[in-house]
Amino acid sequence: MSETVRDTVILGSGCAGLTAAIYSARANLKPLVLEGHEPGGQLSITTLVENFPGWPEGIQGPQLIENMKLQAARFGTDFAMNHLVSVDLSKRPFALNLGASTIHTRTLIIASGASARWLGLPSEQALIGHGVSSCATCDGFFFMDKEIAVVGGGDSAMEEALFLTRFASKVTLIHRRESFRASKIMLERAIGHDKIKFLTNTAVEEVLGVEQKEVTGLRLRNVATSEQSILPLSGMFLGIGHEPNAKMFAGQIDLDEDGYVRTHDNVFTRVPGVFSCGDVQDRRYRQAITAAGSGCMAALEVEKYLEEHGR
Repeated sequence: MSETVRDTVILGSGCAGLTAAIYSARANLKPLVLEGHEPGGQLSITTLVENFPGWPEGIQGPQLIENMKLQAARFGTDFAMNHLVSVDLSKRPFALNLGASTIHTRTLIIASGASARWLGLPSEQALIGHGVSSCATCDGFFFMDKEIAVVGGGDSAMEEALFLTRFASKVTLIHRRESFRASKIMLERAIGHDKIKFLTNTAVEEVLGVEQKEVTGLRLRNVATSEQSILPLSGMFLGIGHEPNAKMFAGQIDLDEDGYVRTHDNVFTRVPGVFSCGDVQDRRYRQAITAAGSGCMAALEVEKYLEEHGR
């Protein structure tokens, strides 16, 4: 891999990266996909996906990713379980340092995604996809007429809680501080909703239900008094934001204040030949279908760029 200059390398193997791989492979660009530290992206830890077009009965997230990977491989995509250590976009071809080897490529598609922030509890990790979720839009439907909780104190938490009132009978918003980081208008909307209740100065100590393999409640701790309590419920949603996987590009392409890749005209970065798609540059929608759509755009732009430069 270190001796050959690739026409394109795709960083990430979620919906965006795999769609980019399908399109660029069909254009005979023989793309290389670097799967990174989180192969498959957010869908790899999702259970039933019911809103991806073409699957009327739904499809398991890992299966959808596997299908896309097989489709990309069918057209000649190469895959490597490598993690990008550093990158040099100042010269051409671009140099991608993988630690043990270096790959050179004429174009680069950054589809490295954004990782959900978690509380880091073993019980939380054990129940992801079994009542613990980081995506209200993806999983809210499964909690019809059930009591659930949202953890967080910013706009993300307020948005998640408000959205979930469409399904849940009660939403408890848990925040470890007394005051909220959310904007005034979002906080007022949440406070004004009769289905949303607030627990401030409260931390989640444990998610209950590991043995049953489904969330049955939360063990909580009051951070002011250390008093513990049990809150029975059926689901916990994390509303503490996402971490875009783009730190290795700082100083080489433009990132916004939260580390998301800045793009213009959908997928263009400020470096010609470098494109970005999916959750690493989309802080608004973060859906499988929008990621796939932007992956298609990035691949089409790569093909056009290479043609314009004599490939």
